[in-house]
Amino acid sequence: MTAPPVREREDATVRNRHRDRYELVFLLLVSTFVLAAFGVQARGRLPLLLLYAAALVLALRSSRLSGFVARGLRVVLAAGTIGVGAAALAAPGNLTEGIVSCWIALVLATTIVLVVRRILRHRIVTGQTIFGALSAYLMIGFFFSAVFTAMDRLDSEPFFAGGQAATSATVQYFSFVTLSTTGYGDYTAAGEAGRSMAVLEALLGQIFLVTLVARLVALFGTARPDRPRERSGGRLTTGTPAGDGPDGPDPP
Repeated sequence: MTAPPVREREDATVRNRHRDRYELVFLLLVSTFVLAAFGVQARGRLPLLLLYAAALVLALRSSRLSGFVARGLRVVLAAGTIGVGAAALAAPGNLTEGIVSCWIALVLATTIVLVVRRILRHRIVTGQTIFGALSAYLMIGFFFSAVFTAMDRLDSEPFFAGGQAATSATVQYFSFVTLSTTGYGDYTAAGEAGRSMAVLEALLGQIFLVTLVARLVALFGTARPDRPRERSGGRLTTGTPAGDGPDGPDPP
């Protein structure tokens, strides 16, 4: 496979840097990881929610969705975050924390879809593409952390076998150990639903890592041969039409 001209690679890097800020998303997620490691509970989960919401806002900025859809998602994000935040402050407890965790899971799922959708549209694999893929991988772990927390808070039975406490630190630890298939075995899900979700996380994590992330790293700095062009007149175009950028045509 022939690498694209130097000028085209430089243009792609500049355009992706201006349009995409996935290095900021990655830094936000690392900050969230450190914050959650302190075992925050109830109201302490609100800063996590705000960090996830900021990651979604950055993903929306880069998504190139139509103005109506992007504005609608921002309105829903703001209304939902304010609503669950107010509920957490007014009536802290297991039920409220479970609802907050469900909302966090929804925010993260939306962000993952937007990030993956965007990086798959990069015709030239740049640093922003890699940061986006790594951010999506981290968000899979955070998504399942939120799901496991919601299962623990909304169920009368403890999530972990042996009645171990499901704090944000232990749930995050369990989620990322499962995602990476490390499998220390010091924390295990007690119920069938929890075990099924843990298996699903392990499968998704490995599939994502060894297919998308590994593929993008291997293609760093080159044009992706599997990146189709936009449809023009009902047919897929293979060249770069006049006026198109190196990572695909600009929307009308």
